[in-house]
Amino acid sequence: MKRLFTPIITALLLLATGCSNAPTMSQEEADAYRRADKLMKKMTLREKLGQLEQFITRKGVVTGPEGVKRDIESAIRNGEVGSFLSVFNREDSHRLQKIAIEESRLGIPLIIGCDIIHGCRIIFPENLAMSCSWNIEAIEHSARIAAEESAASGIHWTFSPMCDISTDPRWSRVSEGAGEDPYLGAKIAAAMVRGYQGDDLSAPNTIAACVKHFAAYGAAQAGRDYHTVDMSELMFRDRYLPPYIAALEAGAVTVMSSFNDFMGVPASGNRWLLHTLLREELGFTGFVVSDWNAVHEMIIHGVAADGKDAAELAMKAHLNMDMVGGDYIAYGEELVKEGRISEKLIDNLCREVLAVKYRLGLFEDPYRYGSQNQNEAYYRPENMEFARKVAGESMVLLKNDGVLPLAKDTKIALIGPFADAPKDQLGAWRGKGEPERSITFRQALEERFGKQNVLYTKACECGKGVDRVVEGGIREAVKLAKQADVVLLSIGLSGWHSGESRSRAELTVPAPQQELLDALKKTGKKIVVLLSTGRAMDIRNEVEKADAVLLTWHAGTMAGPAVADIVSGDTNPSGHLTISFPYSVGQVPVHYNAKTTGRPAKDQYKASGYSSSYVDIQNAPLFPFGYGLSYTEFEYSDLQVLTPEVKLGGTVKVSVKVKNVGKRAGDDVAQLYIRDVVAETTRPVRELKSFERLTLAAGEERVVEFEVPTSDLAYCHSDMSFKADAGDFIVWAGADSNATLQGEFKIVE
Repeated sequence: MKRLFTPIITALLLLATGCSNAPTMSQEEADAYRRADKLMKKMTLREKLGQLEQFITRKGVVTGPEGVKRDIESAIRNGEVGSFLSVFNREDSHRLQKIAIEESRLGIPLIIGCDIIHGCRIIFPENLAMSCSWNIEAIEHSARIAAEESAASGIHWTFSPMCDISTDPRWSRVSEGAGEDPYLGAKIAAAMVRGYQGDDLSAPNTIAACVKHFAAYGAAQAGRDYHTVDMSELMFRDRYLPPYIAALEAGAVTVMSSFNDFMGVPASGNRWLLHTLLREELGFTGFVVSDWNAVHEMIIHGVAADGKDAAELAMKAHLNMDMVGGDYIAYGEELVKEGRISEKLIDNLCREVLAVKYRLGLFEDPYRYGSQNQNEAYYRPENMEFARKVAGESMVLLKNDGVLPLAKDTKIALIGPFADAPKDQLGAWRGKGEPERSITFRQALEERFGKQNVLYTKACECGKGVDRVVEGGIREAVKLAKQADVVLLSIGLSGWHSGESRSRAELTVPAPQQELLDALKKTGKKIVVLLSTGRAMDIRNEVEKADAVLLTWHAGTMAGPAVADIVSGDTNPSGHLTISFPYSVGQVPVHYNAKTTGRPAKDQYKASGYSSSYVDIQNAPLFPFGYGLSYTEFEYSDLQVLTPEVKLGGTVKVSVKVKNVGKRAGDDVAQLYIRDVVAETTRPVRELKSFERLTLAAGEERVVEFEVPTSDLAYCHSDMSFKADAGDFIVWAGADSNATLQGEFKIVE
């Protein structure tokens, strides 16, 4: 496995980590550890344990059992708390900080963390949606804007990026990640860390990133949130670990342990994950926080008898901070007194927390976050326009039988539960987003086409515990449709249907909305489905009955203008899927990079007889990874392998010609896929290894040259080594994972 740092042995680093294979550090990081060591000489054991505790105020967002009730202010004064989460405003942040600085014995500042997942005030598309832009620079900039708005709110630390690869759209938190591919997921994870942390972590407009959920949370069995994860170490290293590594290499200073067990041990007490892999092998030197109450929940997992056992297990695993559970402060002193935990271990855990606080500049100025003028930081016009742009780039045109784009004088029947739903369009984990600042589909379409040309009715309701046709809703919808030239039908799943603890066994559009679609279909009017969702869905019914389907996702504050831009033709759709849309939920998990088998699927190798195929449905998804349409057409040709033979350590170069053969300018995502023909362990039928987002004028042609270092062709071998091999490879290029242009190359020793 690729290491982040070169291990060296020095007295300083031995002191800092308590590990014989201590990693190299930057000078700034080493200085933070030295300062932490100096401070710790003044600290009592209880004060050290206090730095390992994270509390929540009564105003905070609760995402699990609330645990032990605490007198928060007394705990701060006594040095029994090191962090708070879900403190969303500057006033509360500074009030709590003031108590810590002025009323506790040593004046150690608090670190304030929040779930800033896809925006703070300005909410960007949910992460899965944003990944469909394939625009790495834009994703990084969205994190930069979120950091600036968060810092102005008194927030120091975000629990993001989520690096969990997931191939299961039933999973409730699939909306928080970058989809099914580890290569693209790694690019996005690193970009988000750079956006949050910038070049100077102590700057007052940057915040600390947190790599989560470590590890393999996205592979929860049956798509049920918090459920068991059971996979081989080989699969984990090969498919799930790369995005975490990329985020760490980008400099993320904290990590969050996941709720699930891994190889039979819950992640928060899993020493192999948190110490052997994360620290010794990957060289991580920051601190690890548990997910909500995850330390105490090891009792329910059945690996700890009580809170004291759970605290011991987590500490020995090298988990630094207990989120809201309270077991560290409750039992830490007893564990040391009984000899079950050494005070040296507590020192190591505390030191790593303090070092991050020093690196954030909290000791120099504990109020630096929130010192900015909030009116200047929030909702900047240029940032709102950027949110509009990235929302448009995230939307994916799945079908278009010529109905889109609409002429400027088109009379529109705008129908459905999400056409004027300012809260739902923000999606899950909407930070400090304010629904009243959302610009809805209805508002934007009325502005773009004229209020007199947009006839609106809700017709259905969909949300928490609500899924119904409103009284007279279908009758009113049909009436408006008959008066219009085209129907824009905004259906799908609400913002409530995404996010933690929102797993779904069914992936179809709710029945009342399908009933609405059936009634509108009978009018004979052209129908454009605007699909609001935070996950891939089975939309065979909608694709069959609609004339066009635009996947709008939950696209955030500026979702409305982005939709108006696309349906009017002011913007040419350019999004490409980063998660396969299943033909049926029975296929799930379905993903493009499945492994080949001894008896492969008929549609892969034209095998006959006994094949790995369904007898009642197709093997292929409804829409594959990488898929996306445009109002123009792109033609791929002339694939050339420029390096038919390359040495290990070299770079594979492949070119392909891309031409816009349509009548208008547009963006496309050129994608390169590779297959290792003969490997030491079984390999996927193809894997994404490069891509380029490009803009072409009508008739313009460009040669795209991909460069793939042979190190990017490394994979996990049976001995758990991670390396590339010599041998033969197949390469494909095109606009999605079904690309047909093909070439070959060879890697030699």
